[in-house]
Amino acid sequence: MNKNRIVIILISVVFLLLTITFIFSMKFKKPVLQISYIEFMEKVDNKQIKSVSISDSAQLKGEFKDGEQFITDNPRIDGFKESMLVKNIEVKESSDQYSPGQLALAIVAIGAFAGVAIYLSKNNSQQVSKEYDKMSNIEISTEKDSNIRFSNIAGNEEAKENIMELVDFIKNPQKYERYGARMPKGIILYGPPGTGKTLMAKALASEAGVDFLAVSGSDFVQIYAGLGAGRIRSLFKKAKEKGKCVIFIDEIDAIGKKRDRGGLGGSDESDRTLNALLTEMSGFKGSEGIVVIAATNRLDTLDEALLRPGRFDRQIEIGLPDLNARHEILKLYSKDRPIAVSLSLRGIAEQTVYFSGAKLENLMNEAAINAARENAEAITALHIDKAFYTVIAGDEKKDRSNIRNIDRRITAYHEAGHAVVTKLLCPENKVTKVTIIPSTKGAGGFSMNIPPDKMYNTKKEMINNIKIALAGRIVEELIFGADNVTTGASNDIQKATEILVAMIKQFGMSEEIGMINYDILFGHQGSADRKLAEITRNEMQRLYDETKLLIENNRELVYSIAENLLDKETLNEEEIDKCIENMWQKALN
Repeated sequence: MNKNRIVIILISVVFLLLTITFIFSMKFKKPVLQISYIEFMEKVDNKQIKSVSISDSAQLKGEFKDGEQFITDNPRIDGFKESMLVKNIEVKESSDQYSPGQLALAIVAIGAFAGVAIYLSKNNSQQVSKEYDKMSNIEISTEKDSNIRFSNIAGNEEAKENIMELVDFIKNPQKYERYGARMPKGIILYGPPGTGKTLMAKALASEAGVDFLAVSGSDFVQIYAGLGAGRIRSLFKKAKEKGKCVIFIDEIDAIGKKRDRGGLGGSDESDRTLNALLTEMSGFKGSEGIVVIAATNRLDTLDEALLRPGRFDRQIEIGLPDLNARHEILKLYSKDRPIAVSLSLRGIAEQTVYFSGAKLENLMNEAAINAARENAEAITALHIDKAFYTVIAGDEKKDRSNIRNIDRRITAYHEAGHAVVTKLLCPENKVTKVTIIPSTKGAGGFSMNIPPDKMYNTKKEMINNIKIALAGRIVEELIFGADNVTTGASNDIQKATEILVAMIKQFGMSEEIGMINYDILFGHQGSADRKLAEITRNEMQRLYDETKLLIENNRELVYSIAENLLDKETLNEEEIDKCIENMWQKALN
């Protein structure tokens, strides 16, 4: 039987016995006769009173010579005791209003209540402690013998090779210990979302044949003091119990941000959690076969103490796949799908610049859904094309009857401006599609501008990208008037501003500012911000004027593409090139 239940039963039995005793004592208590004070004095005169009990209460208690008890009014007069003693009556003085039995019962009852209160308080403290331990016990996604291998991951070959080294480290740590080599305790995988950071960690655990303990940084972000640190300790305790394993902490920037925020030092909850992580990582040996892998999109925000040797020894970039990697990824995701013979995966890889591995998987999945919807025998280029623009801009709106003709014309000329300037300034870019069909993601239309794969962007290329972004607004102004420009260029203006500010602040491409990092030089001072705004505005106006002149000199080409868009709603690259070719031939003739 539980100890707590025994205590409760004992207290209940004591209460029950006290209650029974009180009831029986009241039931068998001798009856007390109540008499008037006049009767009392008559009894005194007749010598029938044996004793009286004097107290401060309103009643006078006494006993007749035959043993019967009585009560009467207390006269509370001076000399009353003396008058009784003169008549040979025993006088007792008492200040108690209750009998000894009643007092004893009250004392026992109070003691019992105090015992219950102490017990409940102690029990509550234990319960709170249990709840705290329960909340500190983090839920871990444990996986072993997964079917994910390094052969299932395409792209990022250098990063994959770097991580594959750890397999032998985990399997045979004594082999490296013999040479004095220490296994990296931690690895940070950083890069854009969807590039395969989690897959890399899973593949490592699978290849090594050890448990994969997966948590998220948000699991340690708690409002209660000490819970995050408690969960960190719980995680590493479970890892040590399992022996060799891979601990994967996704989105580690949630707990690993730099600790110099406003001079708070290590006083807040997030810092306590980070300190606990640093302590735990310093507390286990590399020879134990435990490796910690963390993933983040923001390596620059992490605390330096996390990145030092002995904590996260290696930082491995998992970047966006290049052309060959995209081709390999597409082949991987096409392996178990019915692909048409005429479908060129290489062509899709060329078209999907800046696509992550996850986005490529989504592309193939959307294409498979399109093929299944039509009950097609295989996935064709049409299914891929439809899926491509679904991923980029959303599905096309079916009902377009409520769109005004003027809105269609504005969209057509806006998108024609982007397409023309792209073709004129960046002939190596592919304009694979221009459409004025609205999408479910809110776009009124779009032109797909795909640059070639490059390691760097030149100043000229960045300026050309700004001009391409400004082209839509400029065409609206030239065709419909300065007072009739629309809000459709808001995203273009944002993109152009971001590129120009990066050129000035980060890349030292401004002649007026020079080759400096603007943020390091000026920080976040208001005067510096105003200076930047002035430089940016002047440079943007200059690029705007240059682009405007370019479009004015090629106005007929804009008309041609815009009118074709109004007629067909969508143009592919071949149709756009044909419009340009016809215009050149017309100009030559």
